[in-house]
Amino acid sequence: MFYHYKGLQFEASPERPDPVFAMKLQELIGGHWGEMTVAMQYLFQGWNCRIPGKYKDLLLDVGTEELAHVEMLSTMVAKLLEGAPAEATARACEDDPMLAAIVGGMNPQHSIVSGGGPVLADSAGTPWSGKWIVASGNLLADFRVNAAAEGQSKLQAARVFNMTDDPGVKEMLRFNLARDTAHQNIWLAAIEELKDEGLEYDPVPAGILPEENKEHDHTLWNLSAGGDSAQGRWATGQRPDGRGSFEYLDSPEPLAPEPTPPTADPYLYATVPGGPNGS
Repeated sequence: MFYHYKGLQFEASPERPDPVFAMKLQELIGGHWGEMTVAMQYLFQGWNCRIPGKYKDLLLDVGTEELAHVEMLSTMVAKLLEGAPAEATARACEDDPMLAAIVGGMNPQHSIVSGGGPVLADSAGTPWSGKWIVASGNLLADFRVNAAAEGQSKLQAARVFNMTDDPGVKEMLRFNLARDTAHQNIWLAAIEELKDEGLEYDPVPAGILPEENKEHDHTLWNLSAGGDSAQGRWATGQRPDGRGSFEYLDSPEPLAPEPTPPTADPYLYATVPGGPNGS
């Protein structure tokens, strides 16, 4: 059950309208790594979780908070659009450079579709997609994706932060960035706790994992000119899963010969002898 509290988690009031920046802020709402993605990702991970208790509650806690971030950003977008014209003539634009910038730079859907409010889309107007969320039912795999998602979200929020000089917007984004930091550390801590509780490093349980070809589970194939990749931690030494050491293959050879193409269907390949247009 969800309960809507009428207050925002953090203040979302710009100093002045800015429809052009509102379009940019849409990325943090409906972009691939926006708040809608992480909200739905964490909630569906929580609903998929078969283990009642702390991990399930953690996922639902953070997912619900991310919905609050969607609301907060949507409120900010609506306020940034306040006073934006629904239509403007060329003459008006000539007389008012600011109006010309607004008409030329704002998202048309903000006036055509949503009537001066936010839309569930990214900064290019691409609709948000549920295909972006990851909810595998495996806590370790999901927590790793979550930590990466918070890193991408924080990166994009920081870039948007530097695209405005509005103090009200900046204060809200500082809050968002702080919560991204908190959530990323939460997921990293949850990963460590899973491992402390005896979960294997590999998210695929041993009982359903087929026997791998051990000859190839520890090697880095150098497929670039030069040998710079040999300088990394991943080329030698102990593997993070504790199951042996890395090996670096400087000049790997293909493991199979050149394949023979399958026989062509003459009715699908017109130039094949015997086909409709073949000889």
